Amino acid sequence: MKFQIREIILWPRKTGFPPRRVKLEPNKANVISGASKTGKSAIIPIIDYCMAADRCAIPVETIRDSCCWFGILVETEEGQKLFARREPGEQKSTGDMYLVEGESVDIPDITPEKNTTADAVKTRFDELSGLSKLDFDFENTGSGFKTRPSLRDLVAFTFQPQNVVANPDVLFFKADTYEHREKLKTIFPYVLQAISPEVLAAQHELHSIQRQLVRKQRELANLQQVSIRWLAELQASALRARELGLLDQPVPDDASRDELLLLLQQVVEHRGDTLPSADGINEAIAELIELEEEESVVEAQLLNLRRRLAEMSKLKQNAVRFKNALSIQRDRLSVSKWLRSLDDEASTCPVCSSPIGQHDGVTEMLDSLQEVEANVKRAGSVPASFDREMLRVKEDVELSIEKLEGIAIRKTEASGRSREAQQARYKQSEGSRFLGRVEKGLEMHQSLGQDSVLTEEIARLREREEKLMKLIAKEGVANRKRRALEKISVLARRLLPSLDAEKPDDPIELSITDLTVKVKGQQRVDYLWEIGSGANWLSYHVAVSLALQQFFLDSQASPVPSFLVYDQPSQVYFPRRLAAQRTTEAKDTDLDPTLEDEDVEAVRKVFAAIASVVQRSEGALQALILDHAGPDVWEGVPGVHLVEEWRQGKKLVPLEWLS
Repeated sequence: MKFQIREIILWPRKTGFPPRRVKLEPNKANVISGASKTGKSAIIPIIDYCMAADRCAIPVETIRDSCCWFGILVETEEGQKLFARREPGEQKSTGDMYLVEGESVDIPDITPEKNTTADAVKTRFDELSGLSKLDFDFENTGSGFKTRPSLRDLVAFTFQPQNVVANPDVLFFKADTYEHREKLKTIFPYVLQAISPEVLAAQHELHSIQRQLVRKQRELANLQQVSIRWLAELQASALRARELGLLDQPVPDDASRDELLLLLQQVVEHRGDTLPSADGINEAIAELIELEEEESVVEAQLLNLRRRLAEMSKLKQNAVRFKNALSIQRDRLSVSKWLRSLDDEASTCPVCSSPIGQHDGVTEMLDSLQEVEANVKRAGSVPASFDREMLRVKEDVELSIEKLEGIAIRKTEASGRSREAQQARYKQSEGSRFLGRVEKGLEMHQSLGQDSVLTEEIARLREREEKLMKLIAKEGVANRKRRALEKISVLARRLLPSLDAEKPDDPIELSITDLTVKVKGQQRVDYLWEIGSGANWLSYHVAVSLALQQFFLDSQASPVPSFLVYDQPSQVYFPRRLAAQRTTEAKDTDLDPTLEDEDVEAVRKVFAAIASVVQRSEGALQALILDHAGPDVWEGVPGVHLVEEWRQGKKLVPLEWLS
């Protein structure tokens, strides 16, 4: 996939400053040379972060404290695209991103504003690379290592950071974590195009068809088992049809399977002529049904009458209770008459000294007595219409009971007269059920024949399974993978003599099972971690990464981005000097390590090898080398382009951005 970086952009937190723009050549081996602590090792994390990485690995403090947004301008088949992402602050990352696409994109001088998300950018990357939307989890295990491939997985082939470029244990970017390592193993055959998107789709369809086949074959086996048992009952079924009057001709004792099936088919076809008709049913059945309906109506009426009678009785009882309560109240108030009769001077109120007979309280009690006596008279008299209605309800209850008794007598008689009709109805019902079983059995036998739908479906699924298996052809996938790895090994082996490897002529093999390199010596096969010397590790890393890119460029529509970034490839040649710098208390942080003459030549070989592959790609590949080595090491190497030299105060982050 054409994906080459034109610019790396940093926007400052301070206002009044334009963005920092590091411009790269698209078809060159670009070099950013500089001293320690100038920001070289932040380039890969910046590019990776702008390519929607899950976390921000850009160094904190100087760079993250002075920058608010990071961006990359890339060249693709569709034109230029600017991917920018906000500095996450105290978070591990942020989804706020800024995306601009066009034939030519202008870099904004002001701080970008979010117009998309990291998830949307990932989707856009996958669209650009043409990656399949199918996963590798054909059996639906739910494994996270078998999810669909994404461009985030493919950056393993583009970055060689400082901790990887000469690592004996890790060959690819982020392959030092278990999650990325297992996912890379899963997608490697796809990246090598041993498994194409068509094959991936075919594998999904194959597993689906195989699941359907298992289910259909189980259904067929169940039907066949039922069929065998049913065939044993064919003779009995034919005899039963004869007994029910559904078959006119006798059933031969030696009848074959086909003859029995023919007889039963005739029974089904002529079922209307042999079944008892409704006109033959005795009239007692109709009478019995009418009596049952009448009985239901009378029972409902009786239930309502009984409920009404109970309510009327309760009402009458409540009237009597109310009258008794009023009588008690009347008796208690009668004392007021005696008090009224005490009208002499000897009978005076002990409270107010007035005559008791003339007291206001006695007067009130007499008034209440009169009112209660009037209520007692009214409560004691129940309207005559109430008694008449209650008597009528009682009569209706007795009448309904008599009706039910009469209906019961008539039902008993009708039931006795309807035995013959019941037998005819049973015969009709039994015949219908029998015919239903016969029809179902005949359908089953037809479904098990040569023209059955289930059999045809199984045959169709098997035919499709065979075609898919030929398309997938696991042996073919293995052969394509083997040929791809052999081609990569040949390409890498061609590069090794131009590098600083101890045994450049020994055949090598890229192992995608272990994600490492195996060197085949005369006596034994050694893994990369078994070979000593940082120069060897660096040589194999450079050779394999370049060989992979050459393979991807030769492949049709490879989804891998066509750029490489190497960080500090020369570090293996001055470890003592770097260790001294880490322990010294010198304040000159721009001090460069020095190289011996033979080391200068070895580093120059690395630059030359990278530049030669880029030049042979005729513009299809881009490389970026971040290194301490200055122009005096690689100057004059064809295809090498110096982007910037960060020394004497010049760094990735301008000094004026810092506090």
